Amino acid sequence: MKKNIYLSCLLLLSLSFHSMAQSQKNKLRDQIQQVLAHKKADVGVSIYSIESKEAISVNGDKHYPMQSVFKFHIAMAVLNQVDKGKFSLSQKIHIKKSDLLPNTWSPIRDAHPNGEVELALSEIIKYTVALSDNNGCDILMRLLGGPKPINDYIHSLGVKDVSIKANEEEMHKEWNVQFSNWSTPKAITDLLVKFYTKNVLSKDSFNFLWNTMVETTTGVNRIKGQLPKGTIVGHKTGTSDTNKAGVTAAINDAGIVRLPNGKHYAIAVFVCDTKENEATNDKIISDISKLAWDYFSQKGK
Repeated sequence: MKKNIYLSCLLLLSLSFHSMAQSQKNKLRDQIQQVLAHKKADVGVSIYSIESKEAISVNGDKHYPMQSVFKFHIAMAVLNQVDKGKFSLSQKIHIKKSDLLPNTWSPIRDAHPNGEVELALSEIIKYTVALSDNNGCDILMRLLGGPKPINDYIHSLGVKDVSIKANEEEMHKEWNVQFSNWSTPKAITDLLVKFYTKNVLSKDSFNFLWNTMVETTTGVNRIKGQLPKGTIVGHKTGTSDTNKAGVTAAINDAGIVRLPNGKHYAIAVFVCDTKENEATNDKIISDISKLAWDYFSQKGK
């Protein structure tokens, strides 16, 4: 009899904790919806706690253009080939002047305007991820044989809701091409979690890419914008142009955040088809990021 009472109490306690946890998640989702209220933008959000496996999403299964977030996917595909011995991070890649297209974001071109230079593969990856270099991106894609091997590699990891069809040069030529490189926010956080926890890359390759993402200098007002100074965030941003109608196709950020208690969560926020200004788009991301930070920090106490 006493055993039955004890088990009943445990069950009630468990149900109570579950109900409380669900209530907290619903509150976070409502807070995110409040951030999005009255914004002239289509926003997708996916948040996933790596340790507790808790997931929260808003439009998490919807297709959004990735823009430069896909440079993370490209870096993973290159490093997979490094792990297989096809490339090495120290090998030199010859960059011709014709590789350095004008009228596109390219710190490589700014540093070497005449081309005809050899850069280590590791340096090109750093330019492409940490500085979001568009010419570096296309150099890496050519090295891999185009978008298909990258797309196939990501799918082979079990992340299917992603499509990589075009390089930066192609996206710059025609507005609609950027929409062929899409992902769901959930697929982004799934890939980030696999990268961080599943040993899909060797230890050396993982450490190299993680450190490069932590050193990323783009999008400082997005995921990192309202987080405490010194917070470790490994992330990749994506930013499109704005068309003549005043629509910006994508202002994105996705990454992994380390909490003070040593735990982590992955977060992807895609602000798309937005008619808001740059500061507002960035603040949408930073507001949602701060809500996630507060939510998981409070749970860790």
